[in-house]
Amino acid sequence: MTASKSAVIYRGPSLIDGHPIAVIAVVSDRNRKTGLVVQTYILLDDIDPRDASKSGADYSICGACPMRGEATTDPKRKQAKSRRCYVKLYQGVLITWRHYKAGGYRTAIGHGAIAAIGAERVVRIGTYGDPSAVPSYVWDSLLADSIAHMAYSHQSGMPGVDFRPDLYMVSADTEAQARAAWDAGQRTFRVVSSVEDIVKGREILCPASKEAGARVQCTTCRLCGGASVKAKSIAIPDHGPMARRKA
Repeated sequence: MTASKSAVIYRGPSLIDGHPIAVIAVVSDRNRKTGLVVQTYILLDDIDPRDASKSGADYSICGACPMRGEATTDPKRKQAKSRRCYVKLYQGVLITWRHYKAGGYRTAIGHGAIAAIGAERVVRIGTYGDPSAVPSYVWDSLLADSIAHMAYSHQSGMPGVDFRPDLYMVSADTEAQARAAWDAGQRTFRVVSSVEDIVKGREILCPASKEAGARVQCTTCRLCGGASVKAKSIAIPDHGPMARRKA
């Protein structure tokens, strides 16, 4: 199957709260950590991502993620208060949303058209936004002919979402959460305060992290594919804004 270019691959209700969302698959090599991958942006259909963050409307795409920060009406703020997510809204997220609203992306309709985008490529599910907000048949199509994928979700246990631990790494915020996921046969991706916090025998240091010497890109590592990958869970020292997240 021949690989295809960027497109809208889903437009419909969020499985978190029913708000209209869109998923854009973008073929990109701009991220030096991930390498050449298909990036997927899960966006509110009708709200600028900065406004969504500031107002709390990003719950539709981020759900229970504690890195969202707190909604605020402070006119001096352009996003949520104390937002700790490493994804910078004013870069790829905003560029993608604006291009989408300007009609700059075609729409891929049906399994074959979506599969062609991921064909012979590594796919990053949820470059921004949580994949569990989207019906997983969309991801099944995108991954059908892909080489590998990486995905992370904070929505374990949330009713109504399409949580797929076979595809997604469980985003664990504490060691206790990680251990609960391991007991359930799930793999985790955990942000820790330092390398010393990694649980030996259960977690390994992210090979793409600076602490590991950034010796590989995600395109060659391919460990963050959920339980479909037979490997230990992954941990990485905090690399978000001001490194304020806690393990």
